[in-house]
Amino acid sequence: MSRLSFLFVTLACLTIEQSFAQRNYNDYNRIGAQAGFVFFDITTEDFISTQGEGFGAGFTSRGSFWNSFDLIYGLNFMGSSVSIQGTDGVNTQNIDFSIQGVQMQFLGSYNIVKHHLTLEFGPTLNVTGKMKVKRDAQSEFLIEGYNELTAADLENISPINFRVVGGLSAGLESFRATAQYQYGVTNVLNRLNDQGLEKNDFKGNSGTILVGAVFYF
Repeated sequence: MSRLSFLFVTLACLTIEQSFAQRNYNDYNRIGAQAGFVFFDITTEDFISTQGEGFGAGFTSRGSFWNSFDLIYGLNFMGSSVSIQGTDGVNTQNIDFSIQGVQMQFLGSYNIVKHHLTLEFGPTLNVTGKMKVKRDAQSEFLIEGYNELTAADLENISPINFRVVGGLSAGLESFRATAQYQYGVTNVLNRLNDQGLEKNDFKGNSGTILVGAVFYF
């Protein structure tokens, strides 16, 4: 993702979130900052991947909606990683990739214990850059099981993806610990099918675990 595209998406997300945050909720409305650890993987039959770690941080707002339900709007800047099994022609080894992007969440929240324990669910929109090979020396390594497909060939993954989220948050009105599982419903590898590679029917779905904390102002 180019810097200009990244800036455009960021500004658009911030504008939308701010407009939602200004809604006049009758009962409860909080704006906060959030941060946490990201555990990312790709579920696919096209290669062998290993879950990687990363970090995310951003802004969120939570407001009363109806009865026991709240609405949550969030914007996160996320960096994650994943390893894919490859070979240097002699030895099999993991090739490490990194992914940077922006995630916008629009979630519903059911209050199990109001303001203290909630079940959260809904969609996210993810805009990412390339899945970059971390070490240049591994760029031309072959992906395990292929004759011509290199690590560099896998960098141009699909930049726009949707995920569905399920999770919990618990804590106080001013602080909460959160845990989410995010499943990618779109094919994160779809863009590879237009690259004229050794294979043209790549399919994979992302799986992300996000564990963190929210501080409300």
